[in-house]
Amino acid sequence: MTDFAVHSFDTAGESRPLLEKSQSKYGFVPNLHAVMAESPALLEAYQTIADIFDTKTNLTTTERQIIAMTNNRLNGCTYCMAAHTTIMQMAGVPEDVITALREGTPIADPKLEALRAFSEKMNTSRGWPDESDIDALLAVGYDRQTVLDVIVGTAYKVMSNYTNHVAGTPLDEAFASNEWSSDAPSAV
Repeated sequence: MTDFAVHSFDTAGESRPLLEKSQSKYGFVPNLHAVMAESPALLEAYQTIADIFDTKTNLTTTERQIIAMTNNRLNGCTYCMAAHTTIMQMAGVPEDVITALREGTPIADPKLEALRAFSEKMNTSRGWPDESDIDALLAVGYDRQTVLDVIVGTAYKVMSNYTNHVAGTPLDEAFASNEWSSDAPSAV
């Protein structure tokens, strides 16, 4: 496997201001961001889409995490599963929702489960859901904006999941207690 640097402020070059933004937001620079610093374009795109996903959608924190975690699990991203588990715990997402997302099992709340199922369908169909999948999401009270916001969340996770796959990003100590592994075979 190709070695990718986990950059510091001293080695980040053009990405230094982006790492400073991460430090300011999280209190530390997550290793994901330090690896992404190799490409200022990737790190800026990731930070921008993350901010858009968090502030421009009408989704709650729990709903956004459902989209993120569903993609993390399906894409087998051990780093993001651990990181987002920690984020959900800090945000007060109900434990039963966190457990369901980590295990890939249905969520008890029917509305949240419909969002999880639709997010899964978008990932596994590579963006080709059936009309019935969209109808099922709309039937529980979501709207067409939600359909499109799931695409935003999916794109956001592709950037981080794929980066972690190619770089083998080491898990930060802050996320270590929520380490996760997939028994699923890798996609071909």
